[in-house]
Amino acid sequence: MARRAETIRGLYGALAGALGPSRWWPGDTPFEVAVGAILTQNTNWQNVERAIANLKAAGALTVQGLAALPAAKVEELIRPAGYFRVKTRRLADFLAFLEQEGASAVEDLAVQDLDTLRPKLLAVRGIGPETADSILLYALGKPSFVVDAYTVRLFSRHGLIPEDTHYHEVQEIIQDALPPDAADAVADYNEFHALIVRTAKQWCRKTKPLCSLCPAGQLLPDTGGFPT
Repeated sequence: MARRAETIRGLYGALAGALGPSRWWPGDTPFEVAVGAILTQNTNWQNVERAIANLKAAGALTVQGLAALPAAKVEELIRPAGYFRVKTRRLADFLAFLEQEGASAVEDLAVQDLDTLRPKLLAVRGIGPETADSILLYALGKPSFVVDAYTVRLFSRHGLIPEDTHYHEVQEIIQDALPPDAADAVADYNEFHALIVRTAKQWCRKTKPLCSLCPAGQLLPDTGGFPT
């Protein structure tokens, strides 16, 4: 356990030293970040950026602005993000949640502690752990590490977890190494997740990974070769 935590901290340090600050998540307001977290499900960020730009041009990147639009118009605006009908319903569900919580803006949710707010978000239809944690961390500044497929890929290749490890177990392993009550936990969770994504896209690819070029390659377990 102690060695695994040390390796995780070593990964963070190696990636941070090699790649520098990530300045994530892209978004001008907490509401824009939350909308982006919902829209990025099952698509790439470039498509989300196009949908976000459409919403911004329509004045719909506030709670009130988005709520004022009919569903058909929202569908038209977010079409680039794919699954636009489903995602329109997801956005409507999120707006309903905000209203239920008496929040006129996403940041109004920040007064609730993490242990109270996270289960509420997970109860909203269409918001799973990754989306909930993205909203908590990036929009609300709560220390809840975001786990995604890139995280599992990098950690499994480094012998830290099996590939089929459950989301919450991966999150717990990381948060044991980088405790959520530490002074810099929010900044560390933000930066480490961003570094993992950047690393996975550039080197730790799904097929034909470039481990020998990766700044984390020096921390790979001695398995007699690079993973495939």
